[in-house]
Amino acid sequence: MLDTSQHGALQALVNDLERAMIACDAQAVADLFLEDSYWRDLAAFTWNLKTLEGRPAIADMAAAQLPVIRAQALHLDPSEAVTEADGVTEGWLRLETSLGRGVGYIRMKEGKIWTLLTTLHELKGHEEPRKLRRPMGAEHGHDPNRLSWKEQREQEAASLGIETQPYVLIIGGGQGGIALGARLRQLDVPTIVVDAHERPGDQWRQRYKSLCLHDPVWYDHLPYIPFPDNWPVFAPKDKIGDWLEMYTRVMELNYWSSTRATSAQYDAAKGEWTVVLDRAGEEITLHPKQLVMATGMSGKANVPQIKGQDVFKGEQQHSSQHPGPDAYRGKKVVVIGANNSAHDICAALWENGADVTMVQRSSTHIVKSDSLREVCLGALYSEEAVANGITTDKADMIFASLPYKIMHEWHVPQYAEIKARDADFYSALEKAGFMLDFGDDESGLFMKYLRRGSGYYIDVGACDLVIDGSIKLQSGKGISHLTETSVVLDDGTDLPADLVVYATGYGSMNGWAADLISQEVADKVGKCWGLGSDTTKDPGPWEGEQRNMWKPTMQDGLWFHGGNLHQSRHYSRYLALQLKARHAGIDTPVYGLAPPHHLS
Repeated sequence: MLDTSQHGALQALVNDLERAMIACDAQAVADLFLEDSYWRDLAAFTWNLKTLEGRPAIADMAAAQLPVIRAQALHLDPSEAVTEADGVTEGWLRLETSLGRGVGYIRMKEGKIWTLLTTLHELKGHEEPRKLRRPMGAEHGHDPNRLSWKEQREQEAASLGIETQPYVLIIGGGQGGIALGARLRQLDVPTIVVDAHERPGDQWRQRYKSLCLHDPVWYDHLPYIPFPDNWPVFAPKDKIGDWLEMYTRVMELNYWSSTRATSAQYDAAKGEWTVVLDRAGEEITLHPKQLVMATGMSGKANVPQIKGQDVFKGEQQHSSQHPGPDAYRGKKVVVIGANNSAHDICAALWENGADVTMVQRSSTHIVKSDSLREVCLGALYSEEAVANGITTDKADMIFASLPYKIMHEWHVPQYAEIKARDADFYSALEKAGFMLDFGDDESGLFMKYLRRGSGYYIDVGACDLVIDGSIKLQSGKGISHLTETSVVLDDGTDLPADLVVYATGYGSMNGWAADLISQEVADKVGKCWGLGSDTTKDPGPWEGEQRNMWKPTMQDGLWFHGGNLHQSRHYSRYLALQLKARHAGIDTPVYGLAPPHHLS
């Protein structure tokens, strides 16, 4: 532990904050923060995911929430070191309110709070059955009527959704739905996860065969069961599919495969949904209190409307439907798009003997996988980080402690380093005609992902094929129309094609709500994802958090859960606790519910 005056100053500051919180003195709380400061709360005080920026916003939230949440304790975690660098002192916190316990992280600058993260990790009286609370499993003694663990599990699976109703229905059984389902099961919330695929993991198995995770294994663990230490750094899609299927069984999820939701309506008087399902041809109606759309952060496939699509005689696919390259050896393929899926698909097609052209309509951010891993992720998500005591949970918390408003300030120098490190690579790409960018403010991949969820490629080799011309490139051009046999660009270039792949991304998740519920509800909720940064494809006003993700929306009982494996793991904790509190009848006064500013 840092035994300096700065450690003592941080201890005194935390003590003052604890006293002000317990006294419900909102102004005293705010006065402990710098004028330019941030309090990010994940469900502990706001029953929301909310970042307060500046003293007036902090005072307003504290005045509204402290009297009802009732802080009971806040202190530096004695098991964690306090650190100091560049005038900023940092420390881990433990917190307790009348309802729960949590973890926090604080940064002190100039004797006051610069950033504060508070998170809810458990509800009092509803703690997860883990470690010392784990179930016995074996029931000692004698009872002629008792059921084995397997029989109890079979009885539950046969009853839930037929004789008894789930409290939560999760639509979408990919990594997001599975992670949330596991959290809710540990919290004893009756939950059903439904998915249209035949088996858990088919969402991955049925994608193009070269698909793999571009994020390293340390970033991608699921809750409760981390990948083993011999797991590949970049997991192939079929291994992920098998892992998800295993996970649903081991975590004993109520997972309904081959099940498609066909309609949903909310009854405000009853506070419940009526959801009609097609379960392998059988119509079933459920009445959950809470409905979670876990259909993927990217939402519905975006297929552009282009003149001549109806006359083109070849195949047309969105990238999400592309089966892989095997059927296209010797064929001419035009891939429209230049981000992750476009590069992966182009590379696999080239490897399998296709003549492939990539059409890049706008600039793309490229970062080499090794550079991303070593420069950006290594301090938190790597074998070295693990050896230094940075567990996955700890890494998630440190990452979450950076307010979105200033997060780019951490990333700009990292990507400047990458730009210098890989200067020859970028020069070769530009010489090949590829249009590059590093984001509107040079902050790179993570901010592009958080702001718009698109516009980047993590290079695992495809760029070399663009550089040497193996993947043909048409850059800076739009699509004019399709003929029977070709794609015609807006400069008149004619690209003969047997297959057109639209690697054109996805729309907002509320598009699924429009299809399932109504356009009125989708508009009531508004756009999902994005920060309101007023950068490309992320229109303002500033939100400070991801729009509508993992938190209450303007539609009662409707939630959205998605993102990459890291976000599915981390934010499923807070969404599950919000749902558990409602299931347990705990009052959850939500602070700062965000109105919609954009419909899609």
